[in-house]
Amino acid sequence: MSFRFIRRRPRLSLLLLLIAVLLGWMWQERVALSAFPDIISAYTAKEYCSCRYVENNPADYCQGYVTQYVPISGFLDDAANKRVTVSGMGRSHIAAWLGARQGCRLTP
Repeated sequence: MSFRFIRRRPRLSLLLLLIAVLLGWMWQERVALSAFPDIISAYTAKEYCSCRYVENNPADYCQGYVTQYVPISGFLDDAANKRVTVSGMGRSHIAAWLGARQGCRLTP
């Protein structure tokens, strides 16, 4: 890229510079960015399980409590076994109630 190109197309040059900076930042934060999809479904499953089975709140209250801006694609509350399965952003997590002293835990 020559200086003549920058002088003739300043907006395009600025856009290309911003894209390069964004790609550099994404490369630096690649580990954190790759963990993000897991966080959505794991957080929702664990918090809903705790709200529902540890604190004994109604299901509709807990559903509102765990609502996020990023939507989830699947939700299953197995009340008989006190297990919650949540899918979102291509990942799925299960949280299960272990008992009064242990509360809820994510299961592998």
